[in-house]
Amino acid sequence: MITLYHCSDARSFRPLWALEELGLVYQLKMLPFPPRVHARDYLRINPLGTIPTFLDGEGRPGGEARMTESAAIVQYLAAHYGADTLDVPIRDARYAAYLNWMHFGEATLTFPQTLVLRYTRLEPPERRQPQVADDYRRWFLARLRAVDAAVSDQPYLCGEAFTAADISVGYALLLAQTLGIDESFPDAVRAYWDRLQGREGYRRARRVQARAAAEQGVGSTQVADLL
Repeated sequence: MITLYHCSDARSFRPLWALEELGLVYQLKMLPFPPRVHARDYLRINPLGTIPTFLDGEGRPGGEARMTESAAIVQYLAAHYGADTLDVPIRDARYAAYLNWMHFGEATLTFPQTLVLRYTRLEPPERRQPQVADDYRRWFLARLRAVDAAVSDQPYLCGEAFTAADISVGYALLLAQTLGIDESFPDAVRAYWDRLQGREGYRRARRVQARAAAEQGVGSTQVADLL
């Protein structure tokens, strides 16, 4: 059994989206944010108290897979369950680009946005730094030029086929939308983001998290919960 610990629209949305794209059976455990404060029992599962936590195959040969990095979980799911859908084989000419985009989504695109979030909304008013936030907003948009170039003449990052790399980068675009940065998306990126949001796997993931939050009595995640 696969289990995903998740806060709505946080980084754990990446593996949730991948699970829905793959049509896998899983348990979704919704948590209030931050779980290290509001769900202290969760620290027995993940001592850092961060999300996601992903578990796969308890009792299987070799032991249970246990992961906490959202992009790595998506890569794992693609490799183990998505050979004909989300994955790019190692001998495929697109493999290097696929791996690069997978990590670009988190390390290059999500990181600067967390600083925008911190210095515009999370810090007390006296500690907010509009100049720092604007610098990192510009940094994000400058790095987004790579995505713009990639999708200007093809529907997805690795060509005609949607892959797990699009999930990694797609979450960064979701975060940008939450922060209002999407107003500055180049036209090709806007069209790409619209394609991603139109996918049934994405739409199912949105519905699943809303239903699970309601059923499990967990309130919707606010913008501060995305760090």
